Amino acid sequence: MAYGTLYLIPCPISDETEPWDVLPAANRAVMDALDYFIVENTRTARRFLSRAGIVRPIEELEFRELNEHTVAGREVEELVAPLLAGRSAGVISEAGVPGVADPGALVVEACHRRGIRVVPLVGPSSILLALMASGLNGQSFAFNGYLPVKPPERARAIRFFERRARSEGQSQLFIEAPYRNMKLLEQLVQTLAPETRLTVAADLTAPTARIETRTVGEWRRTALPELNKRPAIFIIG
Repeated sequence: MAYGTLYLIPCPISDETEPWDVLPAANRAVMDALDYFIVENTRTARRFLSRAGIVRPIEELEFRELNEHTVAGREVEELVAPLLAGRSAGVISEAGVPGVADPGALVVEACHRRGIRVVPLVGPSSILLALMASGLNGQSFAFNGYLPVKPPERARAIRFFERRARSEGQSQLFIEAPYRNMKLLEQLVQTLAPETRLTVAADLTAPTARIETRTVGEWRRTALPELNKRPAIFIIG
């Protein structure tokens, strides 16, 4: 029996954005054809598919969760088993594209080991959207995930990435939990050199989207944007 296919299905970054305002229409045929979904959060995935208006009733779909609590190994192999039996699956993150800053990479890696075809679909990536709109180096860049939470360790990380941005000319991207965004932004402005450029990109694809690149000296002379509970990308350049 032929194996199924693993489809990586993007979804909107913002809850305020309708699916087909940011997703290509070609994704609909794939989503309509699937009845098995590996998702970061079942409730969020069901809501996304319902808003997308897929043809199958949501109650007829099977959802299995793959998130930060999933243990690599047996649990991931169980998620892949239906594909080995010929059933295709879709991977859905809570926001944006699966597999990037997302636990979906675990099932993708397992599929590659088993020779299962993996197909990424087109959709919004907050990382690339922020970089595109930053005016910083898009030829050489690094996504570094989350910085340390404790202020002294975070300050050391900020200075490390600033040195790398300067010495290599490489844009340094990172994220934070939305409820800690303001503390991070304040420490960035306090720690970075005045001539260093800092991009803040919040609420990407939403009506409230705000993307600004300023030198740190300029950020210090202006009111900082309110980022509490708003998804954001930060870039040092």
